[in-house]
Amino acid sequence: MINAPHSRVLCDMIKHAVDTPDKVALVEGTECVTYSQLLARIQAAAIYLQSLGLHAGDHILLAAQKELEFVYLYFAAHSIGVVNVVVDEASPRDRLDYIASVVHPVVTFGNNLVVDGYRSVSFSDIVLNGNGCELLRTTDMQPTDVADVMFTTGTTGAPKGVCLSHANIAGSASNTNGFIGTCADDVEALALPLSHSFGLGRLRCVLTAGATLVLVGNFANLKSFFAVMETEGVTGFGMVPAVWQYIKRLSGKRIAKFANQLRYIEIGSAAMPIEDKQLLMELFPTTRLCMHYGLTEASRAMFTEFHTDAGVLNSIGRPASSLVQVCVLDEDGTPVDDGVDGEICVRGNMVCRSYFLPQDNVGAFHGGDWFRTGDWGHRASNGLFYLTGRKKELINVGGEKVSPSAIEDALLTLDCIADCACVAVPDPRGVLGEVPKAYLVKSGESAPDFAEIKARLTCLLPPHEIPVLWEWTDSIPRTASGKIQRLKLKS
Repeated sequence: MINAPHSRVLCDMIKHAVDTPDKVALVEGTECVTYSQLLARIQAAAIYLQSLGLHAGDHILLAAQKELEFVYLYFAAHSIGVVNVVVDEASPRDRLDYIASVVHPVVTFGNNLVVDGYRSVSFSDIVLNGNGCELLRTTDMQPTDVADVMFTTGTTGAPKGVCLSHANIAGSASNTNGFIGTCADDVEALALPLSHSFGLGRLRCVLTAGATLVLVGNFANLKSFFAVMETEGVTGFGMVPAVWQYIKRLSGKRIAKFANQLRYIEIGSAAMPIEDKQLLMELFPTTRLCMHYGLTEASRAMFTEFHTDAGVLNSIGRPASSLVQVCVLDEDGTPVDDGVDGEICVRGNMVCRSYFLPQDNVGAFHGGDWFRTGDWGHRASNGLFYLTGRKKELINVGGEKVSPSAIEDALLTLDCIADCACVAVPDPRGVLGEVPKAYLVKSGESAPDFAEIKARLTCLLPPHEIPVLWEWTDSIPRTASGKIQRLKLKS
């Protein structure tokens, strides 16, 4: 039996294997894995990792696949102190090479994950039988030891390795389950990618709750996803706003047929228009519609629930639990008054202890433990927090701080624009320092000229927020989770 007092996540899974051994933990295709089977296979995977010569503190590159072997290896590594570096093997080669050059993995695991200079093992070649070996003792391991290194998407520069401890990932799962209410009776469909903290977090949340997780490839085949929802009796799932746009466009309101069985939907990773939040409330009148705010470094720091917070849907919410603190600080790390913009900073049980590279830690924290999110916003007198934009992306128009997202929200209310993004560019007149430039994607074959669009914005935005430069483009570069990659636009 695995003994992992350093990992609250594993301890919860062990408890479920003892208390409800025949409860289905995982479903992949036609295969069902009970909690007792899950624990046995995690132990076998831990023995397998040790047979490869891996020890506590070693790093492995683990390709995020919707396969049972991924789950076994992921938790097996935690059980013996091996550090997971979870990656998307479809990532550009230079990103994978960079990550490997930073963490120096002992082994890489994946169906097609081959990095020059490192030993590679395919999931299909993994044998989980134990061979009668004994697990190495792990009694000296601590909850503060690093469990995972997750690399950021690098929207504003080189990706950073985020060091998440066993306590961090357990804290995030506890906070999230506490807010959303995921319990042992739930069945969740996981179609989110496991290479990002959102999807990986849902895996941990479901298994710590003792619920059932159904592994679904992705949302691309909505017919298949809806079939899983129906046949498995799904009560919850997670999605990013871009996925909702996809569901809405391809299926209209058909997803509402699951309203009576869905207890919760978690949404996150990017902003969502208020109109979409209101539509979800209409389609799911009794479902908990929970939207999180957070980063890889501070997962699920805050939450809103659309029905409860119907009057303040433009807020990013309140701290996820009593163990999470959020404040707004100025450049010097001094708290500002309610209603005054500053940098949103977070500390709590789920906040990373550091970045992997020492140079990335410079300026990352205020006062040693207040993580600087890089997001600009304020706290209202009622305790709710509001975003203005990314600090690095704010446009300084003659001393006025302008949020690109505020301009984008206004542009997206115009029926002639399907998508857009705004960035700071030098003022061509040399007067204001910076001015907004808008990149627009047409909605339909024809579109009005820029002068007409500008005129229509005059009743939506103050003069200094209206873009000075305009450009049509075929698409807006985004990360897999839907975040705009402004650096690519500027370059």
